Amino acid sequence: MDRVNIGFAALTMNEDLGLSASVFGFGSSLFFVAYVLFEMPSNIAMERFGARRWIARIMITWGIVGFLSAFVVGPISFSVSRFLLGAAEAGFFPGVILYLTQWFPKAYLARIIAFFMVAIPLSSFFGSPLSALLLKLDGFWQFQGWQWLLMLEAVPAIVLGLLALVCLPSKPSEANWLAAEQKEWLEARLKKEALERQEHAQEGKHAHGGKIRAVLTNKYVWLLALVYMGSSATSNTLSLWMPQILKSFELTNTQAGLLNMIPFGIAAAFMIFWGIRTDKSGERVLNTALPLALTSISFAATLLTGSLVVTLILLTLVLMGNYAIKGPFWSLTSETLSPASSAAGIAAINTLAHLGTGGMSALIGYLKHETGSFPMALLPLCALTAVGCMLVLFIGYRNTRMNGAKLLAN
Repeated sequence: MDRVNIGFAALTMNEDLGLSASVFGFGSSLFFVAYVLFEMPSNIAMERFGARRWIARIMITWGIVGFLSAFVVGPISFSVSRFLLGAAEAGFFPGVILYLTQWFPKAYLARIIAFFMVAIPLSSFFGSPLSALLLKLDGFWQFQGWQWLLMLEAVPAIVLGLLALVCLPSKPSEANWLAAEQKEWLEARLKKEALERQEHAQEGKHAHGGKIRAVLTNKYVWLLALVYMGSSATSNTLSLWMPQILKSFELTNTQAGLLNMIPFGIAAAFMIFWGIRTDKSGERVLNTALPLALTSISFAATLLTGSLVVTLILLTLVLMGNYAIKGPFWSLTSETLSPASSAAGIAAINTLAHLGTGGMSALIGYLKHETGSFPMALLPLCALTAVGCMLVLFIGYRNTRMNGAKLLAN
């Protein structure tokens, strides 16, 4: 919520601070610049200090920065606040993905990642009406509504960060709720799968180690990053801009907040369904490519309508496809990377993807400012997700050929 609530704050904040669409888009993009700069070092630090301490540090820091963002006074301070928030949050997502791979066998990973990442659409589902309600506190104790929104929605991160220090174990052997034989079974299963991935990485042509340089010279890391770039850019830019897209149909803030819930709520439910379906089928490639295709086609169709109802349906389809990719994509990624390269590899893919996300945030703001049309401004996302779909199919084709050649050799 701390990342996406700025989209609702913008409904009144932009006018108060004199932020144009292009300035808002540029300032918002600085979040991702900082996220990119600090993400890989942060994820490596988590390996050193442990998940419990480092995830808690990240959450407490971003909560404090989010709270202080309520006191920006213009374009410069707004841009600085977004940069600092990105720096504070860097490393959280890949850190949690790495953390989950240290707890769950691969047969359960897609659904578990989906359960974790469903927090993204749910943050907009619950945050939309809450944010619209907080905007009504305008003038209470001499604060603007958007200031109350930013302050109050930053508090949960600080509280949950403190709880993580007390409640979050770093590994299965520290889990008090597991019996001794359960810990032994789980750790043995995870160790066996880690050895299998290590052997596969050493035999494969695109094996790589845990060094950042080795990861960044792996072409498959770059291809996967480009694939995820479309999904990351879509979820983050729509979270920022969808309240304004809906408001452009001459809705009130409350109406925009209530309608904004619908696409994210449906997407959250579909995300869980798709993650479970992916694990049951064991198919990662098609279950990643098909949602990307749905996202791209739905984006293109927004150009053909000026109806609020049809636009809402299309944006719902966009988000259904966009969030459905999360579980199968990261499951596929974690199965591909060797244990030694998991931390740096996951961080690299997420980091490189966010380069595109930051660029898209700024580009959409510029296109909206120049054309006055949100469908035109969203066309780059349509193209990026289409490219991602084709790249997934290409990677799947190459993997099939490599596996076939290995079977013939044996």
